[in-house]
Amino acid sequence: MPVHRRSQLLTRALVLTAAAATALGAATGGGAQAAPASPDPGDRQDVKTQVEQLYDEAEQASERFNAAQEAQRRLQGETTILQGEIALAQDQLNGLRGDLAMVAGAEYRGGGMTQTAQLILSPDPEGYLARARTQGQAAVRQQETLHELITRQRRLDQRRTEAADKLAELDRTRRSLADSKQQVQQRLAGAQKLLNGLGAVERARLAVQDARDAEQRATRGTDRLDLGTAPPASERGAAALAAAVRMIGSPYVYGATGPHAFDCSGLMYYSWRQAGVTLPRTSQAQAYAGQRISLSEARPGDLVIFYRDMHHVGMYAGGGVIVHAPRPGARVRYESVTAMPVSGVVRL
Repeated sequence: MPVHRRSQLLTRALVLTAAAATALGAATGGGAQAAPASPDPGDRQDVKTQVEQLYDEAEQASERFNAAQEAQRRLQGETTILQGEIALAQDQLNGLRGDLAMVAGAEYRGGGMTQTAQLILSPDPEGYLARARTQGQAAVRQQETLHELITRQRRLDQRRTEAADKLAELDRTRRSLADSKQQVQQRLAGAQKLLNGLGAVERARLAVQDARDAEQRATRGTDRLDLGTAPPASERGAAALAAAVRMIGSPYVYGATGPHAFDCSGLMYYSWRQAGVTLPRTSQAQAYAGQRISLSEARPGDLVIFYRDMHHVGMYAGGGVIVHAPRPGARVRYESVTAMPVSGVVRL
């Protein structure tokens, strides 16, 4: 993408951010009420720091929510398969029991007479011996059936235990999902409460300042974005990066994977899907989706994982710049790769 086009996207993202913040202020500030007095710069910085901390905690909880959601889908699928296997095994077991019951009933109706006595009393000894050989073979098959019955019963019991474990795990995952969602909502509500205390004008000012700071970090204070000349790591990497850049200006929404809103890992998931690659859903899982390389080896399209707990991810765009969905309250944008502590770089 030409440099001037990227600059236009940065400008558009800045305008969108300011417009969104102004609209939010208008929606929450009330039309007839007087705007709160503007706090002094020190107060604004304190609020900004607290809001950023709450947003960071919300993003961490969001990634836990994504992981729990993925685990829930996986466990539901595995549990459904197990329950189907259990039903089939039970039907087969019932059939084997029916076969054995028929044989046992036939033996009971035979009166329990010994084979020697039956041979002596038989009007057709040769025919009886032939039938006895057949009955001997049937007895062997009966023993095999009984052994199969016991083996199948053990397997069925084992599958039932596995299903019970899966259901218990699914229940724990659902509770974790609800807890993570609550944490996200609490952090976002806390941040919004702090922002509401500033008034619409101050909220818009903070949003614009945040976007300008990000632009300065990405452009290193110059008037243009320099992504260098390093080629993408692959054609798919180039396609993924192009998809991510097209999303600049889209809002951050926790749990979102596009096409109109994203969280950090959701943007990577969406962008690489456009390149024909399905990534894991969370930033922690994406950190192990490919080959680990050093930051000095990073090429456009590579994933950059941030923080020790790997709760944030962006895509390397070149020249020490990433494109990412920063956090709640911000929009997809360019940022310097040094804006956050790098945990690792992944090449797909």
